[in-house]
Amino acid sequence: MHVRYGVTTRRVATAALLATTLTLSLTACGGDGEGAAKDQGSSSAPAASGNSKPKEEEGGGNTVPDTSQTLATINGSNGLQIVIHSAVRDTGGFLTVSGTIKSTAGKTSYAPIEWNGQEQVVRGTGRSLAGITLVDKAEKKRYYVLRDTDGYPLTTTGISNIDAAGTAFFAQFPAPPDGTTEVAIQIPLMPTATIAIS
Repeated sequence: MHVRYGVTTRRVATAALLATTLTLSLTACGGDGEGAAKDQGSSSAPAASGNSKPKEEEGGGNTVPDTSQTLATINGSNGLQIVIHSAVRDTGGFLTVSGTIKSTAGKTSYAPIEWNGQEQVVRGTGRSLAGITLVDKAEKKRYYVLRDTDGYPLTTTGISNIDAAGTAFFAQFPAPPDGTTEVAIQIPLMPTATIAIS
């Protein structure tokens, strides 16, 4: 019971952190709101789609990831497709990768346990995407999903059943050096893809 409460608390805290970060990012973009929406045209439509999670919306408005851009589409042999929409440097030296996971098998698919990662500390935190890594080939460095002081990964957790509508996700990493403009993203049981950093 105590573990479930801790996991739920961390999920809410993580969702609140993501919502705040995305809200500040949207605010920092400037513009008068209406004019920006008119200028962007189709880019405002995906943000209003029904694929967003309610807990992400509770953070204060339109906080779902911008799905108008696709950095990479990764198709696995397990009937799952991962679309990476953004890889953005945040203040404080972080890199946040966000995207959507969908089932392409025509039925509900299940997130493989390998996505959790191999570390004992994250195995106890439940289903997550802690197994994702980024590789900076130029610097010859590998980056892992960040953990909090209790060992919980700074990524979407609780992903198990995935349908065709898709599930939004994020994962936060240490940011590579400013000179690095692209990294390889490696997700267990999925092909490697290269994504650009903005």
